[in-house]
Amino acid sequence: MNEITDQIGYTAYYFLTLGILWFRYILMAGIAYIFIWVIFKDKLKHKIIQKKLPEKDKISYELKYSAITLLIFAASGILVVLMKKAGWTFIYDKVEDYGVPYLLFSIVALIFLHDTYFYWTHRLMHHPLLFKRMHLVHHKSTNPSPWAAFSFHPYEAVVEAGIVPLVILFLPVHTTALVVFFFYSNFLNVLGHLSFELFPKGFIENRILRLHNSTTHHNMHHKYFNCNYSLYFNIWDRIMGTNHENYFDTFREVTHREPEVVGEASLREVKVQGI
Repeated sequence: MNEITDQIGYTAYYFLTLGILWFRYILMAGIAYIFIWVIFKDKLKHKIIQKKLPEKDKISYELKYSAITLLIFAASGILVVLMKKAGWTFIYDKVEDYGVPYLLFSIVALIFLHDTYFYWTHRLMHHPLLFKRMHLVHHKSTNPSPWAAFSFHPYEAVVEAGIVPLVILFLPVHTTALVVFFFYSNFLNVLGHLSFELFPKGFIENRILRLHNSTTHHNMHHKYFNCNYSLYFNIWDRIMGTNHENYFDTFREVTHREPEVVGEASLREVKVQGI
């Protein structure tokens, strides 16, 4: 990190980081949108959780606020570099300093720490004193698209960006661990806003698997607001009793829907009508 900034300067590093963030965002949200929302939309329409998709103008709204969020996330990258240069962090450069087993442990630790951080900061932002100022922007997407993954008010974006600068103050992490963590987080964030439930029918019937959240879980948060606050795992919601009371039944209902079978005559009629 510091070596790169010494060679190209902080401004260039900022725009390099911003470019990487945009690439990651477009890659993951774009693939989800193209394949699920466009190419396989008709085959998967029975998997649409709220049985309808949001209007196109909502997607432009999500893209606009995501662009602002990425500017803030890139600034967070500069903050991490400055912290490392000042000797305030536990970021290390050589994997052999701690070994591969610790590298794997640190990735898992990052994910669980972020899950805890997200649950409590997210729940705090639902407080009446903060909701309109910080979190309402994200909740304008009551039926989100994959592009809503980073659709935050700037204040919320600052909070969301805070996890890494906080964790590196006490947890030794290698750059590889951070990269894996960012991709996992981005992937799960996009999946949570997909609006299509792709998890299999028996997912929540398994005692272990049901501890991981599904798309339905976060989609219901966008629909009802005052429930399902967790990000990756269904642990804090269970402990604090904030799962929506109908979450499991809703997941079962969505995943047990059968695809609509349209006969050839109906298909011809649809084509004639230009639908």
